[in-house]
Amino acid sequence: MQMSRSPSAVRAYWLGRIAYRECWDLQRSLVESVHAGAHPGALFLLEHPPVFTIGRRADGTTLLWTEEECARRGVEVVRTDRGGDATYHGPGQLVGYPILDLSRLGADILLHIHNLERSLIAYLQTLGLESEPGDTGFTGVWSSGAKVAAIGVKLNHRAVTSHGFALNLTSDLDTFNTGIVPCGLVGRRATSVLELSGRRLDVEAAARDYVPHFEGAFQASVEWGDPAEVRRLPPALSDQPASLLH
Repeated sequence: MQMSRSPSAVRAYWLGRIAYRECWDLQRSLVESVHAGAHPGALFLLEHPPVFTIGRRADGTTLLWTEEECARRGVEVVRTDRGGDATYHGPGQLVGYPILDLSRLGADILLHIHNLERSLIAYLQTLGLESEPGDTGFTGVWSSGAKVAAIGVKLNHRAVTSHGFALNLTSDLDTFNTGIVPCGLVGRRATSVLELSGRRLDVEAAARDYVPHFEGAFQASVEWGDPAEVRRLPPALSDQPASLLH
């Protein structure tokens, strides 16, 4: 008879508004700690200042604004190591980065992505919003034909996840939909909780309300941790530093 898996311990950290490259460095440091068995696994919850990130699958053509226009509008541009194409992060968007060892969870990357989708759909349902995963080949969470949450992840050491999801609460949709081709999907657009429902949510409050749905989808037991303990971790010297797109 198959026994059910005990909930996995995961530590959640609210990082507030943090620059993309600074947070990327924290992710890499924690990946090494989780891989070494020195940390049980974590969920970073935060928001970023305005930034376009260009994933491994992108060739840069889905960035529609010039670098000069991005600079004029105060939007940083960063080429990153996550999967996917171009996306936008900015104020009013809840970002979640789970750093988990999938080998300890008995999961793989496809199940990990599915669990992220399930957790976000469950959270949106509490707001009265119906949503669903994308069609075949389209990751993320969609509502009323538009993408309300993007997902892009990386697998490190063949087992440890980084990067994650971005849920648009009160995001700047004009920047999202005109500065890039959102997620590289021509003819598709990003939407937000505000646009769909008229509700203006606080990002930190949304982060705390989201956590029980993460627990349910991932069969995890989440406790809140002090971000200072993550900032004390040694840097991941083996990785290349985050770089600007050139």
